[in-house]
Amino acid sequence: MAWSAEQYMKFEDERTWPARDLLGHVPNLPEGALYDLGCGPGNSTELVQDRFPAYLLTGVDSDENMLAAARKRMAHTRFEKGDLARWAPREPAALFFANAVFQWLPDHLDVFDRLMDDLIPGGTLAVQMPDNLDEPTHAFMRELAEDPRFSEFYVNRGRRNALAAPSVYLDRLAPKSIKIDVWHTIYYHRLANAEAIVEWVQGTGLRPYLDALPPAARAAYLAAYLRRIREAYPPLADGHVLLKFPRLFLVAVKL
Repeated sequence: MAWSAEQYMKFEDERTWPARDLLGHVPNLPEGALYDLGCGPGNSTELVQDRFPAYLLTGVDSDENMLAAARKRMAHTRFEKGDLARWAPREPAALFFANAVFQWLPDHLDVFDRLMDDLIPGGTLAVQMPDNLDEPTHAFMRELAEDPRFSEFYVNRGRRNALAAPSVYLDRLAPKSIKIDVWHTIYYHRLANAEAIVEWVQGTGLRPYLDALPPAARAAYLAAYLRRIREAYPPLADGHVLLKFPRLFLVAVKL
């Protein structure tokens, strides 16, 4: 699956808001390297650099399009390609910062456990993941994938798994942590119309569904999806729509 930095950044302010909130919960760090995991086009990397300007920072992503955008945005920052299911730092790190990436990895609890081992004592694992699979935006994706017009294109294709309960993350990582916090925040994004919601999810959750379809089926899927979104997100008094977006946060400081 290929990502589009241009599509993703159509809502840069809204997408950066949770990254900014996550960074606000990162404590002071010991000396060591910092990593922005799943750095995308560099919007979150920029925040980390501004907060910790004296540290060596590396952005890591698996997508060439995202990395190209990040390198253009931050020409003096190091970026590298890596599959986070297997990636490991060259040496123990002071920070692993991950904004909206690990929801794509079904075994991310195992990855978190390993990353804690790769931290310097006092280092921090800071993670934010969308927890929105039950929202209409994502429920409709799954419903349409079962529609006879489209279902043949989704045979044997994996889908994003639901996140574990907060207690699962706490139980798994607390033994390796001096301090660990897990919480949810619900964001309400005021967007122009239902079409804007579709534009939003085309940069993230909807993309794997569209990539599986040939062009004609893709157009039909999008039209059917937009009809459902219009019904689920009625306009406010001023004509805008309100996109509800729950996210899960985790900040663990290593023993």
